[in-house]
Amino acid sequence: MELELRHLKTIRAIAEAGSLTRAAAALGLAQPALSTQLKRIERALGGPLFERDRTGARPTLLGELVLERARVLLPAVRELQEEAVRFANGQGRVARHRLGGTHGPLLGALVDGLAGAHPAASVSTYVSWSVREIADLVVAGRLDFALVGACGQSAPPAADQLVWRTVGVDPVFVMLPEDHRLAGNRELALGKLAEECWTDVPGEGCFAECFETACARAGFMPRSVFETDVSSCVHLVRVGRAVGLCRASFPPTPGVVTRPIAGAPLSWRHLIGWHPEAPAARGAAAVVELARAAHAEAVRRSDSYREWLADRGRAAGAAALLPFGTAT
Repeated sequence: MELELRHLKTIRAIAEAGSLTRAAAALGLAQPALSTQLKRIERALGGPLFERDRTGARPTLLGELVLERARVLLPAVRELQEEAVRFANGQGRVARHRLGGTHGPLLGALVDGLAGAHPAASVSTYVSWSVREIADLVVAGRLDFALVGACGQSAPPAADQLVWRTVGVDPVFVMLPEDHRLAGNRELALGKLAEECWTDVPGEGCFAECFETACARAGFMPRSVFETDVSSCVHLVRVGRAVGLCRASFPPTPGVVTRPIAGAPLSWRHLIGWHPEAPAARGAAAVVELARAAHAEAVRRSDSYREWLADRGRAAGAAALLPFGTAT
């Protein structure tokens, strides 16, 4: 493994937090994932970087050496990125939209919206499971906009460098095969699915941990979770091999139904971000509105989501619709 800037940022975060647990929370990672990442970094650098015990994590002599270099390199690279963005900004507005996103239908809908609104402009996309990679590319000026998601209220990546706006907030629903014994239910208690295998797309952040917490509160732990691409998730659900997790705005799919989880224990925020000094910042407001329109259309197409919103409205009035399905 070659050392990358993100590895230096991880080392710095651990040193500043004084423990892996606090650093994991600051980075939006599960503690085991951060521990695994640190071991890989230490193998690449030839030795332990931190002494760890019950009181926390303290840099070793090797760790101090790496941190000393990181304190010079990271600000220098950030300054270079900001200078490059300012330089690009001075070249005038470029008739293009370079979008980065995770695997989801909103990205395609936004491409369609931009192509319709700006037929003379070029639109390109870059897709990755890593929201941090996408955010870093926007910071570096290699992408104009990042269309990503975040679990619950967790912070988006590069929050100190990029401007982020909420496109919409969805509850997380369950995907079932249409002939599943619970497919006719209007809403599902999570505990009713205790014996099922699960499938979901991979990603960073705390979603997996939040899902396990919701299951624990329902009295069980998931038997297994298959992390794979969207098409494979749908296939596993359709053939009855697993039940899936999806955003409530997931598009209608033959052979599959989506149902709300009682109490809405999990939620997902669709976010769009850009660099405030990049040329794209001038047109960001219009892009945000196109993304919100795409999300609103996705909500409109989902019968189960619209029924769920209507039930919430009947139960507690219009205020109950917030924050779900509403951009802020």
